[in-house]
Amino acid sequence: MSLLMRIESALEHALLNGCGPACPPRLVAAVRHAVFPGGARIRPQLCLAVAMACGDEDPELANAAAVAIELLHCASLVHDDLPCFDDADVRRGQPTVHKAWGERLAVLGGDALIVMAFDVIGRAGGVNPRRMAKVLAAVAAGVGMPSGIVAGQAWECEPRADLRDYQRAKTGALFTAATMCGALSCGAPAEPWRAFGDSLGEAYQVADDIRDVAGDPAWLGKPVGQDAEHHRPSRAAELGLDGAVRYFEELVRRAQAAVPDCEGAGMLRHLVRQESLRLVPQELVPDIVRAVA
Repeated sequence: MSLLMRIESALEHALLNGCGPACPPRLVAAVRHAVFPGGARIRPQLCLAVAMACGDEDPELANAAAVAIELLHCASLVHDDLPCFDDADVRRGQPTVHKAWGERLAVLGGDALIVMAFDVIGRAGGVNPRRMAKVLAAVAAGVGMPSGIVAGQAWECEPRADLRDYQRAKTGALFTAATMCGALSCGAPAEPWRAFGDSLGEAYQVADDIRDVAGDPAWLGKPVGQDAEHHRPSRAAELGLDGAVRYFEELVRRAQAAVPDCEGAGMLRHLVRQESLRLVPQELVPDIVRAVA
């Protein structure tokens, strides 16, 4: 079974468990709208790829960690799209949850996904409760305060924000949680995987900054120009497009070099390179450079 098939199956199972017959039907529909169809599922893929590199000896806990991280990512997108933040109309090529189901169900649906994420991990900890506790702590650190994705979003509410702190929290924290949880689910030490997650998370955010300036909305499945419109700090604004592309490539190399020695190191480095080409396709790079020139 491919990583994506494993993730989609585990997500479907989690939603079936979490959305029983007693649940309000429109809330169920809003939650499913937020999760399916998904994007690249890079965070859960990363979690499972690390788990496999470390032996994947507790696939139930690894699946739960991957699902929880994706549910939390989806919840963050639902809330990020709300009128009080980006007021976005489109996400992943379809109407955002608040456009399809209304603002109230978007808020509640995002909340429900957050609770579901931690419930999924709790249900998977029977075999290795100590590992489960460590996974819970790592996921919570990637989401909450002081430097998880909630804190990252909150930096947008401050008069000034350090770009590195803002991007590490808003995007990087969940990537770091993904790599560390993949190791923790197997009983492996998490700390050696931190630098890998940090570098990959920052690379992903820089790519997002580049695509927000130079990307095609039809290709991205969401509007562009949002950073400038909402006065958000970005590497493209700080370094220029050409500089941002060079920095992105440096972060990709840094992420590949940070993969710890393990059986699956080659697979992980290949995954990083393939994802980098998806995020900033090489055919786009000359167009960016020409546009800058």
